[in-house]
Amino acid sequence: MKDWDFRSFFMELLRLFCVLVLCFALCVNGVDVNVTKRPRPKIVNIGAFFTFNSTIGRVASVAIHTALDDVNADPSVLKGSKLVVDTQDTQCNGFMGIVEAFQFMEADIVAVVGPQCSMIAHTISHIANELQVPLLSFGATDPALSTLQFPFFIRTTQSDLFQMQAVAEIVSYYQWKEVIAIFVDYEYGQNGVSALGDKLAERRCKISFKAALPPEPNRSDVTDLLIKVALMESRVLVLHANPTVSLIVFSVANYLQMMSNGYVWIATDSLTALLDSRAPLSAQIMESMQGVIALRQHTADSKKKSELVARWSGLVKNQTGDNFHINSYGFYAYDTVWILARALDAFFNDGGIVSFSNDSRLRDIQEGNLNLQAMSVFDGGKLLLDKIRQTNMSGVIGSIQFDSNGYLIHPAYDIINVVGTGFRTVGYWSNYSGLSIVPPETLYSKPPNRSSVNQQLHSVIWPGETITKPRGWVFPNNGKELRIGVPNRASYQEFVSEEPHTGTIKGYCIDVFVAAVNLLPYPVPHRFIPFGNGHQNPSYTELVNKIITNEFDGVVGDIAIVTNRTRIVDFTQPYIESGLVVVAPVKKQHSSPWAFLRPFSIEMWCVTGLFFLFVGVVVWILEHRNNDEFRGPPRKQLVTIFWFSFSTLFFAHRENTVSTLGRAVLIIWLFVVLIIQSSYTASLTSILTVQQLSSPIKGIDTLIASDEPIGFQVGSFAENYLTEELNIPRSRLKALGSPSEYAHALELGPSNGGVAAVVDERPYVEDFLSTQCGYTIVGSEFTKSGWGFAFPRDSPLAIDMSTAILALSENGDLQKIHDKWLTRGACSSTTDELDSNRLNLSSFWGLFLICGLACFIALLVYLVQMVRQFSRHSVGEEISSSSERGSTRSGRSLHRFLSFVDDKEEDVKNRSRTRQLQMSAGNGSELES
Repeated sequence: MKDWDFRSFFMELLRLFCVLVLCFALCVNGVDVNVTKRPRPKIVNIGAFFTFNSTIGRVASVAIHTALDDVNADPSVLKGSKLVVDTQDTQCNGFMGIVEAFQFMEADIVAVVGPQCSMIAHTISHIANELQVPLLSFGATDPALSTLQFPFFIRTTQSDLFQMQAVAEIVSYYQWKEVIAIFVDYEYGQNGVSALGDKLAERRCKISFKAALPPEPNRSDVTDLLIKVALMESRVLVLHANPTVSLIVFSVANYLQMMSNGYVWIATDSLTALLDSRAPLSAQIMESMQGVIALRQHTADSKKKSELVARWSGLVKNQTGDNFHINSYGFYAYDTVWILARALDAFFNDGGIVSFSNDSRLRDIQEGNLNLQAMSVFDGGKLLLDKIRQTNMSGVIGSIQFDSNGYLIHPAYDIINVVGTGFRTVGYWSNYSGLSIVPPETLYSKPPNRSSVNQQLHSVIWPGETITKPRGWVFPNNGKELRIGVPNRASYQEFVSEEPHTGTIKGYCIDVFVAAVNLLPYPVPHRFIPFGNGHQNPSYTELVNKIITNEFDGVVGDIAIVTNRTRIVDFTQPYIESGLVVVAPVKKQHSSPWAFLRPFSIEMWCVTGLFFLFVGVVVWILEHRNNDEFRGPPRKQLVTIFWFSFSTLFFAHRENTVSTLGRAVLIIWLFVVLIIQSSYTASLTSILTVQQLSSPIKGIDTLIASDEPIGFQVGSFAENYLTEELNIPRSRLKALGSPSEYAHALELGPSNGGVAAVVDERPYVEDFLSTQCGYTIVGSEFTKSGWGFAFPRDSPLAIDMSTAILALSENGDLQKIHDKWLTRGACSSTTDELDSNRLNLSSFWGLFLICGLACFIALLVYLVQMVRQFSRHSVGEEISSSSERGSTRSGRSLHRFLSFVDDKEEDVKNRSRTRQLQMSAGNGSELES
C-alpha cells in the first residue's frame, strides 16, 4: 500500500513537472498559453480587377505579379502562407465588372486588388460591402468614392480631390479666374470636375464651361466640342480624361491651332501615366502637346524604388515580352500587394481565420437561375479591414499610412511641362505646403508654410513656345462687341453725356475709359449704349443691375463703388476719389474792431494779467532786500512792481535782478511770455488775414440732429445711404436735378421751402462750388469710395482695366484728362484774393480808439496837474496894476502859464523856493523897523 502511494505520488509529480516545462517553453517562444495557435492556410486567394489592354493596366499587371512573387519569397511576411491571385479583365465596362465580380465572389477570395476604373469601383463596392471583402484600389481616383458609403473600399492611391486642389492652386498662382473643363461624361470625369469646381470656388475662380465628351468619343465628337470651346472667352483648359481620349483631344486641338500662343492646357495624371510608360512617343504625338502642364502622383526617391526601376525591364520582358516603363500607378499597384500581405500577416497573428458563410439575404432569393447561393460572406472581413486601415510601412512610394478619412497621408503631385521630345519638372504640389520647387518630403520636417511668398514654380514654356504667362482669356471669337452702358445725364454733363444731334458719347469718364482701353495689349471692341432719357439723371442702381440681366457687358461712367454694388459686379481700380460731403450756405465773417481780443479767451486774458502781477510781486519780494532798484517809498515800489511786470511783455524791463532766485523766476517767466506772445501773434495774424466763414450746419451730425430738409442728387446712391445707413426719414429728403436747383434750394433755406444743406459726392460738389461762391463743404467727408467701371463678376477685363488705370495715374495722363474736363476758374480772382489778405482800417480802429483815449486821459491829467502847480506857484507874484484891461490881463496870464509849462520843473521849483526866501526876508525887515 505504501509502495503504491509512493508510486502514485511520484507519477503526479512527474506529470506536474512536464506541464511546467511545457508552459515555460511556450512562454519563451512568446505564445499565450491560454490561446491555441491556429495553423495558417497554405494558400490565400486574392483577386485583381483591372483593364489588361490599357496604359495603366499593362503596368499594373507586371507590378502586381512582381509584388506577389516578392511577398511569397519573403518568409517574414506570411510565414508559410502563399498568396495566389486570380486576375480578371474588366475592360472598364460596368456590366463586365459586375459579371467578373460575381465570378470572383464565388471563388471565396479574401480581398481584391483593384478595381482600376472608378466606374467599376462604384458598382462592385456594393458587392464588397455585402460580402465583407476589402477592395484595395490602386487606380480608382474618383473623389466620390467615400469610405462612409463604401467602408470596404480602400483607396491605395491618391484621390482626385487632392489632384483638383493642386490644379486650382496652379490656376490661382497664375492669377487666372476662369477655366474650361474638358472631361469624359461618366463617374470619373463628372465627379473629378465637380471637385475641381469646389476647389476653384474656394479661391474665387470658377469653371466657365463644362465640356463633356461621350464615354467613348471619336475624333468627330472631339472636334465638335473643341470648336465650341475655341469660340469661348477662357483660354485655360483643364483636361480630365483617360490617356486614349487625351491623345485624341490634343491631336484635334493642334489641328485647330488651339496649341498656339495664348492657350493654357492643364492635364491630369492619366497623361503622365502614358508619358512615363511609353516615352519616347512619336514626334507627331509630342508635337501636339507642346507646352502642356500635367500632374503626376508624387513618389519619393528611395532605395526600394530604385531597385524596382532597375529590375523593371527584365520583369516586363519575362512576363509580357513587351517594352514599357513603370509609371506612378505601377508603384502604387506594387505597394498595394504589400499592404494586403502585411495586413494578412497581422490578421493571422491576431487569430484571424479564412472562413466563409452563406449570406442569409441571398439565400432568401429563390427566383431566377442565378447561382447567388454560391457567393458567401468572408467572416474575417472586418478584422482584415481594420488591419489594412492600421497599415504603417515603408514602400516604394514612401511612407504608407491612412488617415481617419481613409486617404493616404501626405498627398503630393509632380508638376511637369511637356517640352520637345520629353518633359521637365517645374515644381511640386503637396497638401502640406502647397506649390514648391522643393520635393515635398524635404518640407515635411519643417513647419507648414502656405504663404503666397512661399508658393513657387519654375518657369514654364507655354504653348506657342513662349515663357510669357498667357493672359488666360480673350474676347469670344464671334465678332461680338461689348455692350457698354453709360448714364445719359441731364446735369454735370462734363462727366458723361450724349450729344443730342450726333449721338456721340463724351465726357471725363469716357476719356478715362478710352485711354485705359488703349493701354491694353489687345483690342476691345465695344459700343456705348446710353441709359436714361437725358432729361433726368437715371438710377445708377438700375444701370448696374443691367449687367446681372445680361443687357450690358459693362457699365462706364460716374459709378460710385459702394457695398451693395460690389456684391453683384466687379469694379475696376477707382480712377477718381469720391465720397459723400455736406454743402451748406455760409456767411463771411468780417474782422471787427475788437478782433485783437479774439486770440485769447476771457479766462486766458484774466489769468495772463494776474500772472503778470503775481510774477512782479514775487520778483519784488526776492529782490527787495538786496536790490536798490526795488526799494524806496511805498508808492514808488508799487509803481515799480506794475512797471516791471508788464514791461516783461515786451522784454523792455530796465530793473536788474541780482538774486539767484529772482533770475531763475525771471528766465522761466520770460520763456512763458515768449510762447504767449508768439501764439497771440500767430492767432491774430490768422484772424485778420484768413477769410472766416460761418454756417449753422457744422457737418453730417448736426444736419441729422437739425430735422431740416436735406437735398440730394437724382439717381445718386446718397438717397439710400441717408435713409438706410443714417436712418434719416425719407420725408426729409428732397431730390434735386441740377446745380442751379442746388443753389436755388440752398438760397431759399428750410423755412422757405428749400433745404438746409445738400449731400452729394465730392466730384459733383467741387464742380458746383467752382461757380457758386456762397456755399462751402462743411464738416469732413463721411464716406470713402471712388468711381470705377463695372463688369460682370470674375471678369478678367476688370483686372486688366485696373492695371491700365494705374498706368494712367503713374504717367500723368489721368490728371491731364481731369484738367481737360473739370478744371474751372475759381470764384474769386487773384486780385480779390490779394484784397482779402489786405488789412483795412476797420480791423484796427478799436486799437486806435484805446490808444487815443489813453493819450487824451493822460493829457487831461497832466493839464490838471499843471494848472494846480501853476496856481500854487503863482501865489506871491506881483500883480499888475489894476488900471490894465481884463483882456490884457488874461493874455498875460496865458503867456505866463505857457512859459510855466515850458520851463523845466526843477527851474520852477528853484524860482518858487527863491521867492519864498525873499518873502521871508521882507517880512523880517518889516518886523525890525
